[in-house]
Amino acid sequence: MRLYPFTAVVGMAELRLALLLCTISPSIGGVLVRGEKGTAKSTMVRALAGLLPDVDVVDGCRFSCDPAAPDPSCPDGPHRTVPSSRRPARLVELPVGAAEERVVGSLDLERALRDGVTDFQPGLLAGAHRGMLYVDEVNLLHDHLVDTLLDAAAMARVTVEREGASVSHAARFVLIGTMNPEEGELRPQLLDRFGLTVEVSSSRDAAERVEVVRRRLAYESDPDAFAAGYADDDAALAAEIAAARKLLPSVELTDEALLQIAEVCAAFEVDGMRADIVTARTAAAHAAWCGRTTVSTEDIRVASRLALPHRRRRNPFDAPGIDSEQLEQALQDAEPPEQNPDSDDPDDESGGDGSPGGPDDGGPDDGGPDDGGPDDDGPGDGPDDDGPDGGPGGGAPDENPQHGNGNPQHEPRNPQHGDPDAEHGDGAQPHTEQRAGTDTPYRAKLFTVDGAGAGADGRRSRAEGDRGRIVGVRPDGERSGSPHLVATLRAAARQRPQRGPRADGAGPVVLPRDLRFARREGKEGNLVLLCVDSSGSMGSKTRMREVKTAVLSLLLDAYQRRDKVGLVTFRASEAQVALPPTGSVDVAAARLEELPTGGRTPLAEGLTRAAEVLRVEALRDGDRRPLLVVVTDGRATSGPEALQRAHTTADGLARSGVSTVVMDCESGRMRLGLAKTLAGRLGAEHVAVGDVAAEKLTDEVKRRAA
Repeated sequence: MRLYPFTAVVGMAELRLALLLCTISPSIGGVLVRGEKGTAKSTMVRALAGLLPDVDVVDGCRFSCDPAAPDPSCPDGPHRTVPSSRRPARLVELPVGAAEERVVGSLDLERALRDGVTDFQPGLLAGAHRGMLYVDEVNLLHDHLVDTLLDAAAMARVTVEREGASVSHAARFVLIGTMNPEEGELRPQLLDRFGLTVEVSSSRDAAERVEVVRRRLAYESDPDAFAAGYADDDAALAAEIAAARKLLPSVELTDEALLQIAEVCAAFEVDGMRADIVTARTAAAHAAWCGRTTVSTEDIRVASRLALPHRRRRNPFDAPGIDSEQLEQALQDAEPPEQNPDSDDPDDESGGDGSPGGPDDGGPDDGGPDDGGPDDDGPGDGPDDDGPDGGPGGGAPDENPQHGNGNPQHEPRNPQHGDPDAEHGDGAQPHTEQRAGTDTPYRAKLFTVDGAGAGADGRRSRAEGDRGRIVGVRPDGERSGSPHLVATLRAAARQRPQRGPRADGAGPVVLPRDLRFARREGKEGNLVLLCVDSSGSMGSKTRMREVKTAVLSLLLDAYQRRDKVGLVTFRASEAQVALPPTGSVDVAAARLEELPTGGRTPLAEGLTRAAEVLRVEALRDGDRRPLLVVVTDGRATSGPEALQRAHTTADGLARSGVSTVVMDCESGRMRLGLAKTLAGRLGAEHVAVGDVAAEKLTDEVKRRAA
């Protein structure tokens, strides 16, 4: 069945442009496509592969060497005067569950020890050389694999080393990664390694959606006929790509253009110099795509919109995006005087047509939700606003603007009832809801799971696996991971009197049963399930702000330690799963920000719901051990025999062996110690909410803690 044609995709202009630019100049570093499911991300990437020019390869070379300039270190070389052939450029898809050896290739160390020869089996990166590498759901890959991919894309070379043996080969490819942010974010240091990023979403225009459905149904009905209808358009686009590739070496980046690029990158305070380099390469590719040999301001504008947004994220709670007005101002500041005759007037902020910022000033037709304009948060969200919902005015509106509380469905229905500063609200009307904001998160105390696991790579609890420091060896019968060279040679040497020396005299005879494999100890990521009491007893804005800040700090800690997170809340008469276990801590932070308080305290129901979430998640992801964090003052006031039922449920959780932490939120002079009692029933670590911080990050938080 023929692939869906690239030119048949409806809309997605920005994604289309980013893919084409990386095809013209693979040195840009690839494209990361972020967006919700069902937005044609994979369809466009697979269709693009059909537009790539054919490549000449050395016959029989597993590494696709170019006969005109073969790789001098090719494992199948050296190539001199050899026959060649022409074939289409490849699209290699990397599955989420691929092991590192499948990606980069593998050295057969057993054969090297036994026969004294180097036997290298190429991986997926070798197959993608001079073509495309597509990684769907790249955010679900282990971090070390993502780093390996990005290193190869940046260096255009793969090096595999095992126990002193080393093999290297060329690997130049167009890297395309797609991800759904709801399933977890890539870390900023990995985001920075992608050249460009594009945010995609489904169209809200009814006519455009109808056209998408019409074309898709026509394709599924007769793929060959549908593709034939767009064959001429695809062929014309392929010719334009080839022409732009040919023109690219002639494109000139003038000093003025480089100054503009530097001015823009400095204005957005991006880290390092990769942003400047990628923006320059992208601007040159855009100029070639437009048929020009000199980079213009428009090329830099387009390149900046694609190369900078993801480099502005320094933590998972930062919103992606780029301010259009700030971009235009930076471009204007760097323009030479002859291009910007009005720049001598420091008070003139208008564009050439007299309107603020010119035609690309980030107005309503240009900006979008990431502009940070005055209408983003709506009225009442200013820094002095401290309405009954304890919205942004109760916290730090400039720290996390995406976590605002403007959703009308969460507004308190009867704000005139109840005292928002009441310390104990269990006797208040159950429908009364309040909200408190958050302070800046701090570095949280480390909580770990007892014992040693074997789950996903991370940075929290002790684990045994294929990564980490070597703590011993396993015999041949328990082979896993990499062979341990020294232990293997020792085992073979002990048998040398019986076997005699090798024929070449180079060492002992090594047999498969002599192999010893390294036992390694590292760290794993866990499931951190937060069970948060949001009842009336937690309803004091001061207390709830402190609690939310502590929980937000735990979420930031979970992000840094590669954990999955889940959120269970309980109030009034029930508990609910506010967020099923996910890798997206920014979604958890948003749910926490929206969390209402009020009503009685169904502690037993909260613990029961948490136990059910843990049971289901153990079936889905059994290798990831859980850490339950119960955030409560220990009160239980909802339903008959509330406290006794809560303690009975806690006893059951303790018998299940779940590692638990009770974060005690009780405050004031008269303390009942109920949370400490609950921790004893759970067999949990007990910690006061004020003791969660390992180290405050800001002067303001330090002052509050004093």
